This record gives sequence, structure tokens and C-alpha cells, in this order.
Amino acid sequence: VQLQASGGGLVPVGGSLRLSCAVSGDISHITDMKWYRQAPGIRRELVASLFASGSITNYADSVKGRFTISKDNTKNTFYLQMNSLKPEDTAVYTCNAAVVLPYNLNNEYYYWGQGTQVTVSS
Repeated sequence: VQLQASGGGLVPVGGSLRLSCAVSGDISHITDMKWYRQAPGIRRELVASLFASGSITNYADSVKGRFTISKDNTKNTFYLQMNSLKPEDTAVYTCNAAVVLPYNLNNEYYYWGQGTQVTVSS
């Protein structure tokens, strides 16, 4: 199972980006999806999460109203739409997912993607 994050880049203040996290491999389904970020010298922060069973979403206070986490079940991909970006959003963003494997339906396994850099220029 692999997670491939993409979509980072350099944007001006107020701009938008959409991050993608594609889950590949032999899986049954994805249960939980999360985006984290970490800036240099700062503790890693959970930015957004989506619990697929109930489509429940949670966001860090710092991004509420600006970021949206969503999923496309047909593609085993989830996204982080980031609007009204601020310089303090600059960080490496990493995706994390809990998946159920087809030969072990009673357990969830957590996987990490590689980071994608988001830089917001002021």
C-alpha cells in the first residue's frame, strides 16, 4: 500500500492550492483520512481529518473555514482544498490514511505518504 501526495507549490497570500493523496495497492477500503503539516522548528499539526464511515470532518482551529478535506471513493484519493492561504500555512503537508486490507477485514492499517511542500509568499 502506498500513499502519494501531490499538489504543493508556491502561492501568494490569499491564493489557493489543492493537495491530493492517492492511495494505491490491494486494499478493501479507506476508513480514516488525515492531513498533517509541519513547519521548521514547529511541532507537527493535525490539520484536517475525515472519517469515511460517517463522513465526519474535523479541522484545526487555524484552518477552519479555509480548508476542506474531501474524498473520491472511485479513485481511492482524498484531497485538501486550501483557500485564503496565509504565510503561516507554509509547511510540509503529509497525508495519512487508515485502510482495511481485503484479506484482513477486522483490522485497520495506517500508512503515510511523503510530504509535499506548500509555501505561501507574503
